[in-house]
Amino acid sequence: MRLDEFDPNAVNVEDQRGSGGGFPMGRGGQVGCGTILIALVAYFVFGVDPGQMLGGAMQEAGPAQEQVGGQGGATTGDSCSIDQVSRDTCNALSSLNKTWAPVFARDQIKFDQPKLVFYSQMGRSGCGAAQSAMGPFYCPNDQGIYIDTDFYKQMEQQMGASGDFARAYVIAHEYGHHIQNLVGMAAQVQSAQQQNPRAANQLQVRMELQADCYAGVWAAKNRDKLDAGDMEEGMQAAHQIGDDVLMKAAGRRPVEAAFTHGSAEQRMAWLRKGLQTGDDNACDTFADVRRG
Repeated sequence: MRLDEFDPNAVNVEDQRGSGGGFPMGRGGQVGCGTILIALVAYFVFGVDPGQMLGGAMQEAGPAQEQVGGQGGATTGDSCSIDQVSRDTCNALSSLNKTWAPVFARDQIKFDQPKLVFYSQMGRSGCGAAQSAMGPFYCPNDQGIYIDTDFYKQMEQQMGASGDFARAYVIAHEYGHHIQNLVGMAAQVQSAQQQNPRAANQLQVRMELQADCYAGVWAAKNRDKLDAGDMEEGMQAAHQIGDDVLMKAAGRRPVEAAFTHGSAEQRMAWLRKGLQTGDDNACDTFADVRRG
């Protein structure tokens, strides 16, 4: 994918690499729901005990401290240029900002750029601890997209999902959660989950599939930047991170009731819908719930 170079003055980037990490808590000293879900994904993918991850995150500590430039006060440009993967990630963030800001303006909804946070092995977020086994995640408390770039190596080597567009799909998916946060969908779903805990996983799956669709919409709106094979890379990545595929890879029988992100078929279908339509209104994964 041939994205334009980012403008250091137009992206919000925080770099915790080299800062030593830490495990402060988010608001109210509670672990964010995203951290819990990510821990479960880490369990299926990497065999990490979610109790160990959440146990560390639930230790009492003060509010998260924002730290910019973990590499000795590095600037945004320095942080984004440490390696090609960092640069590509910042280019994707810049493109996502430019793509989604006009959509929010069209709908007369206030738009806030998310911040991109690089960390290495361990770090801190407004939702609690950040650990490399969690993979990329979005924290609504501080509107941050958290990425340990080593995860991309794991995608390629352990999950069979390689290529620059596969990496772009990951950050575009997390950006989709930022969109859900800004429009109020995330709060609505969280409320519904609290009212009906038995449906919590099903509702979360719809959230994840909508984020996949939003990732496809972004790619469609930047179709002129795509290279041959990019769409196939995205579809392969979506397939490889389907809950059923991850469970099988971990030696477990896929159980739909335990899905939190959707099956490989579902993830591919919603990413494809976004790619084919380029219309965020086509990403309503909750339509049948409202009709019911």
